[in-house]
Amino acid sequence: MAAKSAAIHKSSHRSENFIQKLVKNPKIPFSIALLVADSILVALIIAYVPYTKIDWDAYMSQVTGFLEGERDYSNLKGDTGPLVYPAGFLYIYSAIQSVTGGQVYPAQVPWWALSLLSLSKRVHSIFVLRLFNDCFATTLLHAALVSIICQKWHLGLVIFSGAVSIKMNVLLYAPPLLLLMVKAMDIVGVITALAGAALVQILIGLPFILSYPASYISKAFNLGRVFIHFWSVNFKFVPEDIFVSKAFALSLLIAHLSLLLVFAHYRWCKHEGGLFAVVCSKIIQLKLRVSQRNPSSTKKVLQADHIVTTMFVGNFIGIICARSLHYQFYSWYFYCLPYLLWKTPFPTLLRLLLFAAVEFCWNVFPSNIYSSVVLLCVHLIILGGLWISSPEYPYVEKTTDKSTSKMKAR
Repeated sequence: MAAKSAAIHKSSHRSENFIQKLVKNPKIPFSIALLVADSILVALIIAYVPYTKIDWDAYMSQVTGFLEGERDYSNLKGDTGPLVYPAGFLYIYSAIQSVTGGQVYPAQVPWWALSLLSLSKRVHSIFVLRLFNDCFATTLLHAALVSIICQKWHLGLVIFSGAVSIKMNVLLYAPPLLLLMVKAMDIVGVITALAGAALVQILIGLPFILSYPASYISKAFNLGRVFIHFWSVNFKFVPEDIFVSKAFALSLLIAHLSLLLVFAHYRWCKHEGGLFAVVCSKIIQLKLRVSQRNPSSTKKVLQADHIVTTMFVGNFIGIICARSLHYQFYSWYFYCLPYLLWKTPFPTLLRLLLFAAVEFCWNVFPSNIYSSVVLLCVHLIILGGLWISSPEYPYVEKTTDKSTSKMKAR
């Protein structure tokens, strides 16, 4: 009896501790409640919102050709045109077809995506109703980011490469990611991590590379595609003849690279003395390593905030300078928005208004001159807020003095 009473008392004590932890940390019950509520919302969307046929049938046609043995990328087509994604896309949707039989309804409730879905009407549409490959690329990108935050750089690069194999928009994260790698690792680490990412691309595309290499590379990694003006969400106000011109594309590319360089020099590398100081220090380290004067590796641990900010802002700059954003492209940066907005020094009310404005613009269909102008202006306002915000101190210091760390972060 005494043992039973002690066990009951111990169990009761554990329950009280668990409840106290929940009260002290309301994030846990809130997260659970949000997932449950959103699961119900997803079920209601599938039950009452009609499915919109856009790319699903094309995906299934392209996958069917691959599963039937076709390895020439130029022959893999659907009702929306030829296949233009790398081989990872085929593997993902082949797995989906094997589970769903190519039917829409069984694929509309992916359990792994529930944690990513939120209250955005457009994002629910992208993930649940349209089943775009952007969803899988975004999910893998976030998984890669988690690995990188945990300082698993080589694993993160492998997952990142897997995301690229599904859709190349993930390469918008490549410039800030490369900068972070240079800051965190020595030259050997950078090279081996990049080699691992390249190996993933080779292995994933191997059946097509061995059969029709030119066809695969030209179709899956075509950087010269010109999107249809009608579907542009961000530059609908630009006349179509200018929109499709090479001059417009070149000007956006120059703006993209310039913004990346400016942010890298003045914000992301501010504490190291600028971008050129970081590059010079790595060159010096390389020379010392080659001369065998300093053969030891030099690795630094980066702050999680610095990693996330650099990656998200770098991608956001790419979003702003993209010639055409289609509706499914909203998933490329939607999950970054709350983080980016709260990195700005703006008051909370303005942050919420900016978030609502972005959501509103992405739900205007078809997009028009006014919605695209508003979206561009809101993007630029957010970018301006990120520019005037204080950059984080990038490195984890080996000290227990919290006040020192806070001072450096300022």
